[in-house]
Amino acid sequence: MELKRDFYNFLVRWKAEKRQQCLLVNGARQVGKTYIIEKFGRENYESFIEINFALDPDFRSVFEGSLDVRSICERMTAIRGDVKIVPGNTLLFLDEIQDCPNARTAFKPLAQDGTFDVVASGSLLGIKYKKGRKDKTPRSVPVGFERQVMMHSLSFEEYLAAKGFGGESLALVRGCYERREIVPEVVNQRFHGLFREYAVVGGMPAVVSAFMEHAHYGEVQALQEALVGDYVADIHKYADKTDIPKVENCFRAIPRILSKENRKFKYAEVEDRGTARKYLASVEWLKDARLATLAECVNVALPGLSGYVKEDWFKLYLSDVGLLASTYGMLAKRELLADTLKGSVKGGVYENLVAGVLERNGFPIRYYRNDSVEVEFIVETDDGVVPIEVKSSNGASRSLDRLLENPSVPYGIKFTNGNVGVSGKKVTLPHYMSMFLRPST
Repeated sequence: MELKRDFYNFLVRWKAEKRQQCLLVNGARQVGKTYIIEKFGRENYESFIEINFALDPDFRSVFEGSLDVRSICERMTAIRGDVKIVPGNTLLFLDEIQDCPNARTAFKPLAQDGTFDVVASGSLLGIKYKKGRKDKTPRSVPVGFERQVMMHSLSFEEYLAAKGFGGESLALVRGCYERREIVPEVVNQRFHGLFREYAVVGGMPAVVSAFMEHAHYGEVQALQEALVGDYVADIHKYADKTDIPKVENCFRAIPRILSKENRKFKYAEVEDRGTARKYLASVEWLKDARLATLAECVNVALPGLSGYVKEDWFKLYLSDVGLLASTYGMLAKRELLADTLKGSVKGGVYENLVAGVLERNGFPIRYYRNDSVEVEFIVETDDGVVPIEVKSSNGASRSLDRLLENPSVPYGIKFTNGNVGVSGKKVTLPHYMSMFLRPST
């Protein structure tokens, strides 16, 4: 089935207000970048030209030598005679641009000339453009003529749209969120169930499409295991030879660490007596490859959270919660769906789930820890600095209660599997309402 993606609307807005800027779309493999850009190009331009440097390596020669637009056009039409160029109404899509660094250097003349609108995308861009790799690095970075954006797997709202939930039902729960009113219980339970389903299926487009068509959790599991295998294969293909086992060990350690009560990333959990000196570069690799999301630790709850980061403390989440759930197996998934799963695995899944929702909404992912107080997330909104506690059940929230004694904190949020409630500065919300949080503007 065709999935509606919010990124399509972003591309339409970019076209209307691009201001001599080419668009560089980053993101993990298989999150749908190529599909949505192709759809946008064909539906919004008289001419659409697609070059995939991985599949058509001959096109790398288009960006060798002079990079003026006339020379680029001449070389491009020499290779592909059926190319149609409509000045001012042509989208040039440069896919897998990491395999042709000079194409990124050409952004400046392409943006200034205006013959083409240019969208480029790639996977592992942060890996391929490593400092010191002359064969992988553009001759120059087109400062001022390039806009970089991140595309993720499907958000919970996009998943709801694929399920046919929108309109009145979504407006109802949004209104309850905004007014801090109790959600009718039948609606509340339905959305809790959908959120758990999203935790199991995740947002990878191929997985979501298959589930919407067949509603078969075994097929979901098989596809997710294949995707995890693809990511491990990428590690073996793109990491430096001496780093491959270290990067893979870090990647495979993430679900194990998230299943513990203390989810701080510890190198000793990767390998007995593991150290930052040995494994820090591997963590950076996973972050740059968009296979994992790094949550920074801050120890002060004041505006300007980036200034209070404790660099030696962090957590790692998988970039898609469904892939995390797949590592725990079908039995854990069935109990998660039924809301009968016990133990710290459930807490790790919910924490990864909310981290993904917040990241897709535009929040930097951070958590708070100071002395004996720790809360899962802390964000900056228009209301101020807001701590967020994520409970997989309706347990006590001692750390959040202590943090709310801070007069600089306007309120805190406790996400649970219950309903909406307000007690002093503590706002209790259903997990699924995390989709409504937005960063400060």
